[in-house]
Amino acid sequence: MIYLDSNATTSVLPEVLESMMPYFTAEWGNPSSSYRFGSKLKTVIETARAHVAELIGAHSQEIVFTSCATESNNSASLAALKANPGKRQIVTSAVEHSSVLNYCMARERDGYRITYLPVDHDGVLQLADLVNAISDETAVVSLMWANNETGVLFPANEIADICRSRGVLYHCDAAQAAGKTDINVREVQTDYLSLTGHKFHAPKGIGALYVRRKTPFLPFVHGGHQERSRRGGTENVALIVGMGRAAELARKSLPSYEKKVRPLRDTLEECILNSVPDTEMNGHKTQRLTNTINITFHGVESESLLLLLDQAGICASSGSACLADSDEPSHVIKAMKPDTAASRQMVRFSLDNLNQTDEIRLAAAAVKQVVQDLRG
Repeated sequence: MIYLDSNATTSVLPEVLESMMPYFTAEWGNPSSSYRFGSKLKTVIETARAHVAELIGAHSQEIVFTSCATESNNSASLAALKANPGKRQIVTSAVEHSSVLNYCMARERDGYRITYLPVDHDGVLQLADLVNAISDETAVVSLMWANNETGVLFPANEIADICRSRGVLYHCDAAQAAGKTDINVREVQTDYLSLTGHKFHAPKGIGALYVRRKTPFLPFVHGGHQERSRRGGTENVALIVGMGRAAELARKSLPSYEKKVRPLRDTLEECILNSVPDTEMNGHKTQRLTNTINITFHGVESESLLLLLDQAGICASSGSACLADSDEPSHVIKAMKPDTAASRQMVRFSLDNLNQTDEIRLAAAAVKQVVQDLRG
């Protein structure tokens, strides 16, 4: 198997799994307990919290553990709306993750006005559109750091500056960016920022939300006093430890990650575009994550191509794994190229620093052969 779908999920690193194991077997107490067998786990949680904070340049107290990025995204938007009960507008983009778009659709049914910012042919957001969209009624701006399908990077720093100058809360979904590109919330002053562990080699089922100091926040999940009363429910210590360890490793390996993955990405992309006729890259050539490729294979349906690639041992996708069971075309490519069939004829290849050069060559050859077979 050649795994080229790291934007969907990543494997749990052996070091991460090793760090988690004691909390399944020996150290299984409840951190909220008064006796030491449980209460000593609070220190373990805080150590993990510190590692997650360091990954994005935050303070430990600004990190709230959640179950996933979807919960983090929903929690941030809800907190912003609750903090601005008289404001009824949400500004987002047409290419956000479904967890943001579907939340906005739900709020639209509640009477909120949703402004969906467009992107250009390369998937790039125009800041002038954001400036024009913000009004006195804007409760929150929710825009991603990096697109999960194309890897295109949004200008998070400039977005933050615009929101701050207009007095509007800014939520950034950074689930796809963390561990792949440098994030420093001291420099990019978002109010809320969402993360999920399984995108950088932690287990699934654990995420985090950064909440800037003094930013309004009400819990999305009510319960006990866990997470400083910001997220109820008994902490899953093993998963928290895993995310902390993965964050620590991701921060240390970030410089080498980019140096290794970018050449692999460029090699795969060039091999496909040069050897397979009627192909087209989707997304900005340089303003994107170092690991992501999105290519349209004109005249070839994504579903058929992915099926044959799977049979050849190549794991790739046609967009977000969260929408894999949907028959709908890619809303991201549709927003970029509304007048073409590209949204039903594209494949995303997303790499990782665990990929090897020989895998890339084999994958490129397999793609060429499969497309030839489908085109007859």
